[in-house]
Amino acid sequence: MSTSPCKKLPLGIQTFAKIRQGDYYYVDKTAIALDLIKQGTHYFLSRPRRFGKSLFLDTLKELFEGHEALFQGLAVHPHWDWSVKYPVLRFSFGSGKFTDIQGLTHALDT
Repeated sequence: MSTSPCKKLPLGIQTFAKIRQGDYYYVDKTAIALDLIKQGTHYFLSRPRRFGKSLFLDTLKELFEGHEALFQGLAVHPHWDWSVKYPVLRFSFGSGKFTDIQGLTHALDT
């Protein structure tokens, strides 16, 4: 029986870099991400709360920004052009009041 230490569970961690650099358990979904990038144009991510939407979006951000070291050993690594980096804009609507146009405008301006 192996006596290798168990990895930690990434409870409450929503950033791809922290999970990869902290040696947490990670289920590789980068092959799915690559398929989405190559095959589609617009997606609506509808999943239950606490189901990994933020982590998946953060994974895409790290991929497009070209942080190759984070993807070593993952499915996407040999299929991505690491010499190209893309700008990433990220908007969060997780908090705030969006009952009128002013609330939305304020959230996008800050």
